[in-house]
Order: sequence, then C-alpha cells, then structure tokens
Amino acid sequence: MLDFNSTKVLSKEEIRELAPSVFNTESSPGVSKHYTHIPTEHVIDDMKVLGWSVCDAKEVKARKSSTMGFQKHLVVFRNPELSITGQNGDDVHPQILVTNSHDGKNSFTFNSGLFRMICENGLVISTVDFGSVKIRHMGYDFEELQTQIKMMVEELPLTVESMNRMESTELGQKEALSLAKEAMDIRFGEEKAKELEFNWEEILEPTRPEDIAQSLWHVFNVIQEKIINGNFTYRSNNKIRKAREVKNFTQDQTINSQLFEKAMEYVS
Repeated sequence: MLDFNSTKVLSKEEIRELAPSVFNTESSPGVSKHYTHIPTEHVIDDMKVLGWSVCDAKEVKARKSSTMGFQKHLVVFRNPELSITGQNGDDVHPQILVTNSHDGKNSFTFNSGLFRMICENGLVISTVDFGSVKIRHMGYDFEELQTQIKMMVEELPLTVESMNRMESTELGQKEALSLAKEAMDIRFGEEKAKELEFNWEEILEPTRPEDIAQSLWHVFNVIQEKIINGNFTYRSNNKIRKAREVKNFTQDQTINSQLFEKAMEYVS
C-alpha cells in the first residue's frame, strides 16, 4: 500500500532505504543503444527546484537477480504550498506520483494524486478525467519537466470542481451498494467477485465520525479506504476470510484510478 500517512519530507537516505533502485546510476544491460539513462534521482532534484518534495517511495520486488536495481519504482511528491478545501471543509493535498524503471521498459510516468487529511489516506485520480504525463528518457530535460508539472498544477481547479460535485451528490442506499459492488469487481476481478460473498454493511460502514454522511465523496472514501487497506471480510468456499492489504503499488494505483473513474459516473 502507498504510505500517504506521513507529511514528512524524506531525505535521500530515507528514500534509498525504501527504493534503492531510484539511485541506480547505470541502465540495465541489453537496453537499446538509443536509450538515454536518466536516474530517477535526477528527477527528484529537478522536482525539488519546482517546489515538490518526496513523501514516499516504493519499488517492485525484482524477480531475477539480473533485474535487481533496475526494477520499476514509484516516488510520491507533495508541494506544501498547495492544498484544496472542499465545500464541507475536507482538506486534501495534491500529489504527483512518478513511476520509472532503469531497464528501458518504462518512460517517466506522472500521475495526479490526492492526500485526504481526515482519514490520512491517498488516492490516485482517474487518468480519464485528469490525464497523465509521460516523458521519454531520450527527450528528458528540465524545461520539459517544468512545462508538464505546470500543466498538471493548472488542472487543479478541475480537481476542486470534481470534489465539490462529489460532495454535492447524495447517494441512496441502492447507489452506495452499487458503487461498493463495482469496487469489489475492480479489486478481485468481475468473475472472481461473483464467487465471493461480502458483508455490504461492513464495507459501507464509516471508519470515523467525519465520514458519516451519504455524499458520494464520503461513500467513495469509505469504500476506497476499505478495499485498499483490506478492512473487510468475505466468504469464499464457505470460509470467512480477511481481505489482504494492497501492497503492490502498481495494483494500488490501478484500483484507485479505476474506482475514482467509477465514482465520477455517479455525479449528478
């Protein structure tokens, strides 16, 4: 699971402990001769100049010794000067999530994210609504990065508008249940989800008093936090099982963005 809980700015030593591959100064053997190696550390330095500091980092487990140090990794950036307050006073902080690898298989990919202060959970905004940015290693330079980050920041008013529209949309029990069912389809896959039995009251039960409301924004956040943290049970083959926390950051991003996209379909 992505750790959005801390507002602390990570030092490079702390980042290295979480994701050593960020600092690899060489590309994987066998990459194209046209591949230009740009260490993710370079992006961290450039983002800092633009006011964005690292608050979390992750890397996937290397499946082979030959991929160790070159694997896909993610760095989460936050700008302390940027925040969004919804109509009900719910504060969120915009984030930029950067994924990369040093094996020639991935461009720098920049996605928008939100960190919600009330429940200290984060979500990845749907790319359908807000887009994502990719920068190829061969074309990377500071000016392009600056332009792309500026464009993402300029889209923040769309984020505010979407939050307010979600907060203004009241969900009936039937609609809330429908969104919860779609969330389980996303988490387990449609075919697998059909084989499982869920306690929908448990899934829709707010974890904290601040989320006792029937707005789309609150229901969405309750469901999102439950399915990412694994705070629910389900029945499989007549056995009650505890859901696992989503720890793979690629799966985390996928579930988050798809759920956000589904939730936006309920906006009135």
